[in-house]
Amino acid sequence: MNIGIAQIKSFKGDIEKSMARHIELIERAIDMGADALFFPELSITGYEPALAHELAVAPEDSRFVCFQELSDAHQITLGIGVPTIAAAGIHISMLIFQPRQARQLYSKRHLHADELPYFIPGESQLFMIIEDQWIAPAICYESLLESHAMECANANTTIYLASVAKDENGLMKAQQHFPKIAKKHNMTVLMANAIGPSDTFNAIGSSAIWDNQGDMKARLNDTEEGILLYNTRTEKTSLAQLP
Repeated sequence: MNIGIAQIKSFKGDIEKSMARHIELIERAIDMGADALFFPELSITGYEPALAHELAVAPEDSRFVCFQELSDAHQITLGIGVPTIAAAGIHISMLIFQPRQARQLYSKRHLHADELPYFIPGESQLFMIIEDQWIAPAICYESLLESHAMECANANTTIYLASVAKDENGLMKAQQHFPKIAKKHNMTVLMANAIGPSDTFNAIGSSAIWDNQGDMKARLNDTEEGILLYNTRTEKTSLAQLP
């Protein structure tokens, strides 16, 4: 399987414009042979907690049918970041589209303290099975918690998928943490980071992949959008920077 991460600059609060850019990157990933592609935290709206109330959407929002159509037509799994409406508040979520399957939702279960005024935590961990791989999503803050990695590893996760929006400080922590949990838990770790202005900080890209021994296989730069693919059989990578 060729599993990929997309490094993207979102358009603050502009869902339609961000969706169009997502589609451009998905089409490029399809041309590269991707079987799955995942985007950073809240990629559709940008990471903008103060705007979450007005930007949140229903998980079944019909505007996202285009992603299901792409998934069906090209046999590709897609994961996009979006704030979603729940009965008790708003979740930081990943909407997942798989070929000819019902839309799935994973909502961030462990929130950072400064997210609590705007969001509520999700309730359960989602696992995806693609070919022979067990994939567990982790959204930003929770991906740096050893307890979350251990829970996923105990459920036979082979690929730990970190969808994040990190500044320079957060990236430094991630680059120290992910190699350790990859090796400790025998999991490949993929980190999809955003680039550009996000809330009160600047997301700094450098999306990367670590193999299950903790060795970095490839990394995108910190200024450009791009796609990074990892072949789970050959362990080879391929990338495209999109200036």
